[in-house]
Amino acid sequence: MVSHTDATIAHLSRAQQVGELPAAASVFFGGGTPSRLPGHELARILGTIPRTADAEVTVECNPDTVSAELFSTYRAAGVTRISFGVQSMVTSVLAALGRRHNPENVRVGVELARAAGFASFNLDLIYGGARESIADWTSTIEQVIELDPPHVSAYGLTVEAGTPLADDATRWPDDDDQADKYLIAEEKLGAAGLANYEISNWARPGFECRHNWLYWMQGEYLGVGCAAHSHWNGRRFWNLRTPDRYVEAARQGLSFEAADETLAAPAREIERLQLLLRTRIGVPEGALSAADQDELSELLIVNDGRISLNAAGRLLANEVAVRLRSAG
Repeated sequence: MVSHTDATIAHLSRAQQVGELPAAASVFFGGGTPSRLPGHELARILGTIPRTADAEVTVECNPDTVSAELFSTYRAAGVTRISFGVQSMVTSVLAALGRRHNPENVRVGVELARAAGFASFNLDLIYGGARESIADWTSTIEQVIELDPPHVSAYGLTVEAGTPLADDATRWPDDDDQADKYLIAEEKLGAAGLANYEISNWARPGFECRHNWLYWMQGEYLGVGCAAHSHWNGRRFWNLRTPDRYVEAARQGLSFEAADETLAAPAREIERLQLLLRTRIGVPEGALSAADQDELSELLIVNDGRISLNAAGRLLANEVAVRLRSAG
């Protein structure tokens, strides 16, 4: 019988055979709760991935499912970074989000990670739920800062079609409320020494997520597992969506791909600029017309031939992004 781990390893083996698996500079186990997988199984997968000597290897973890033994197994396997799915440090907010973990376990998890030797870790937050007050969010940020993390991600709650949230309009986030909470995060995290380097990410110097940078720089990556997405040689492709079909493809030696697309050069260039605009690197000054720069001046930082977004600009990043043009 083929297990999900077996299917993943089979996928990696095929990719290596066709030259789509060179030594990886970063590996990211995510898109669910990888920490629910037994540590030795994750280690078995990681052991099949060729990596550079200084590769960053991240595992997303639910604070309720970690232990000293699990982290010890991860360290021995080559994991270098942990990303905790915190979402909120307020129990009532977690309940409204449909999350069940105990905020106290976040503190315990951070202590266990540090004790295991993980200097690099992330605390992942979600803000803007309809039942989250400004005081709730402020409390979450302040409690997170007390844990002295090297990296924090904070994403505004979004409504995805087909989810319970989408079916209940009373739980939908409010744009103004989310803007207020974003600015609170920017102020408090910045004051604590975590600099914003992408709209939703803050880090101490040297602790920026290497894997995230790969996405924002339009780099190449291979997505392994059901529904995972890849970008290789200018082509995007994504895997079979359901676990049973993915495992069956491995068992029968069939393709794991569900579909693909290739962007034309002009569209690819605009996408590159849109991704760069999200980061502190910004875009070349010529990517916005002089008229647009003048109109949007209160949202922009123009320095040394490049344009980036200030905090107010990050709140309106999409409005700026639609004005981008090829700077070449």
